[in-house]
Amino acid sequence: MEATSQFLLTLGGILLLGLLTSEVGRRTFLPRVTLLLIFGAIIGQEVLNIIPDVFAERFDLTANMALLMVGFLLGGKLTRKSFHNAVNKILWISISAAIVTTMLVSIGLIWVGVSIEVAILLGCIASATAPAAILDVVLERNYQGTFKDILLSIVALDDAWALILFSLGIAIVTSLNGIGTETSSILTAVKEIGGAIILGLAIGFPAAYLTGRIKKGQPILTEALGLVFVCGGLAIWLEVSFLISSMVMGAVIANFAKHHDYPFHAIEGIEWPFMVVFFVLAGALLEFSALKDLSLIGFVYILFRSIGKYVGANLGSRCSHAAPGVKRWMGIALLPQAGVAIGMALVAASHFPEYRQTLLTVVISSTVFFEIVGPIFTRLALQKNKLSGT
Repeated sequence: MEATSQFLLTLGGILLLGLLTSEVGRRTFLPRVTLLLIFGAIIGQEVLNIIPDVFAERFDLTANMALLMVGFLLGGKLTRKSFHNAVNKILWISISAAIVTTMLVSIGLIWVGVSIEVAILLGCIASATAPAAILDVVLERNYQGTFKDILLSIVALDDAWALILFSLGIAIVTSLNGIGTETSSILTAVKEIGGAIILGLAIGFPAAYLTGRIKKGQPILTEALGLVFVCGGLAIWLEVSFLISSMVMGAVIANFAKHHDYPFHAIEGIEWPFMVVFFVLAGALLEFSALKDLSLIGFVYILFRSIGKYVGANLGSRCSHAAPGVKRWMGIALLPQAGVAIGMALVAASHFPEYRQTLLTVVISSTVFFEIVGPIFTRLALQKNKLSGT
């Protein structure tokens, strides 16, 4: 009974906190994502340590549920209408930001004496962003305009580019070390990304036709959540990317469900409570003690990742003749970085145990910075483009 009481009290308190942070976020320059992370850090293991273990132990489940909804909502932004006038910009900017960031971080780390192998791995990890944080900043004030549409489309594709670059990085380092076969890493990535796409298509096409029949014109909440969780459960069971599979499913439904008035209304009405719990627990589990280990390597990683995102997005914007606001602000809007990067660091550490300490120290400590500070820059970019009308 005590465990149940602790769980319910903690859940209720966190959800009520979400109402407060939304109001504070509207009145200050801080996005509610950052406020939730800061509050989670205060009540978490590093400061007050008042979150019960019975609640913290369920973070993985909460995180997966929140990210599945994020993937579904981002996929819903990848419509023919959104791509009609911006496909060139979306592809150029997303690929350029990922590749330039990887290259600059790798070069910067080698410049300060880091081994080529570690530099390559950290460079590939640097390409990842935090889709949940960026999406929430957009939804917080219901930003509209071309800049917002392009940003969300880029974020939806970003996870795929990061996985591809990371798999290539693993293959290159494997070859440099002379262990195993580099093709195994590429095949794993093909399975994870390709399998996720196939699964998303396999669920998305039937769902596009069948959903919204009970309540004409709109899928009801039960249908929407059922699809998201079935997709996620199958993806995890098949060991493919559940984020990509839910994005693909969302994109298919958005593009082929002609009888829907607004296919994603149901999920948008319920995802915020999951996001509140997700960000508070993420903040509670942040290891601020890792910041004391943030040496020159970590500083260079943060600096060159920030430069890489800005330069890469700017270069892609110029190549695709994007608007001045997109050229100037898209790079800093892509600064948030969170769970995907830590997941990649853990995978790389398991492949190359000799680099484990460096990889985890740099990625975990820099994630604390980017997860808290990144959303502030994302909101700034959205605000600037809102004022300029783009």
